[in-house]
Amino acid sequence: MAAVGALALAGCGAEGSEGTATEPTEVTADATTDTPSPVASSGQQLVAMNISGGFAGVSQQVVLGGDGTVHARDNGKSAVRRAGGAEFEELRTLLGDPALAEVPDLTVDTGAADLFRYELRFDGRTVTTDRSTRHPALDRLIDALSEFLPKG
Repeated sequence: MAAVGALALAGCGAEGSEGTATEPTEVTADATTDTPSPVASSGQQLVAMNISGGFAGVSQQVVLGGDGTVHARDNGKSAVRRAGGAEFEELRTLLGDPALAEVPDLTVDTGAADLFRYELRFDGRTVTTDRSTRHPALDRLIDALSEFLPKG
């Protein structure tokens, strides 16, 4: 119905006006789906988390793309998958938590040994923590992203 209205409006130009008349173009409606698709482009990165350190020399990474694609790496093992609709919505909600703005860029206990270091890049900033200080919004985000790490 909207496409018909758009076609009708496209033909309602001022015929006697000066300038060049253009041919109406075909307008088609986009196919609708039951689940909304992410509006961000596939190349946009929403968040990247690097985990390093510990006694065993851990090196892990999780990157969430704007299209819901998750790239994960754990000491050489890698996996790529797409976050499901509910998972993706949860991650976007966690990233939108206003409490994240209150988290300092650096919270590391320099006197502690063998702690993991978490570096997260999101919303134009980098946050580094060893989780020695509780920040519930950041902890929830770290826990949710960690679920995407390759198992075993």
